[in-house]
Amino acid sequence: MRIDVWFDLVCPFCHLGKRRLELALADFEHGEEFDVVWHSYELDRSAPAVQDGEVVDRVAAKYGVSREQMVATHEHMASEAAELGLDFQWERLVGGSSYNAHRLLHLARSKGHGQGEQVMDRLMRGWFSEGAALGDEDTLVRLGEEAGLDAHDIRELLAGDDFGIDVRTDEAVASQIGITAVPTFVFDQKYAVQGAQPVDIIVNALRHTFEDRGNPATPPAQGGGCAGGCCGGGGCGGAQDEANGEAAECGEGQGCGDLCGTRTPDPASASTPHP
Repeated sequence: MRIDVWFDLVCPFCHLGKRRLELALADFEHGEEFDVVWHSYELDRSAPAVQDGEVVDRVAAKYGVSREQMVATHEHMASEAAELGLDFQWERLVGGSSYNAHRLLHLARSKGHGQGEQVMDRLMRGWFSEGAALGDEDTLVRLGEEAGLDAHDIRELLAGDDFGIDVRTDEAVASQIGITAVPTFVFDQKYAVQGAQPVDIIVNALRHTFEDRGNPATPPAQGGGCAGGCCGGGGCGGAQDEANGEAAECGEGQGCGDLCGTRTPDPASASTPHP
């Protein structure tokens, strides 16, 4: 059985969701029978490599809330992160493009031997805790090298567009099945859980998936959607019309979309989720 996860490296909820998934898999008695496949999803494809200014100020202005409200939101996330053993340094966050960072992840996975997980953890910790700018090429070289990649291979990647098609394919699949916010977890290509949900909810999803193993997935309904799960119609949690320039609603502040800003990936020919 597999769990497909759509995420962005510059989404704080994705960091919380990853840790909660890890804890849920450790808690569930059959957790070792699940393989986790991570899929790229850029929240802002138009972002410059590195954005100036504080993230909380920019997001507060974008959604018309006060700085105080946005600070409170981030402080609450920091508290949740601490309970999970994570260090969320929200004051140090650097905004910008995550495209090259996602390409770097695909490069690392192509190397095998656990390189993908090592690089993913290093990039996430760099952005979440250390104020690393994941759109800065020198930063990507440093973090990738610290995680075991060869600096020459990283610079060669950044000089071209290798693995760009892998990023775009991940995003096209997300569009096809109605994902408009991250993190989104799809269990055994049948059931979807959106947002950084509590560990017990993820454990319940694991148990339900395990008990239903062997039963075929139902094809998505017309218009996209995760069969049997919460991704129906416009996507998990519901999405506002992007044509109006609005962000997707994530629900209960548990996923990037309303807070982080989101977009629907460009439609493309794609099939079921594939690593």
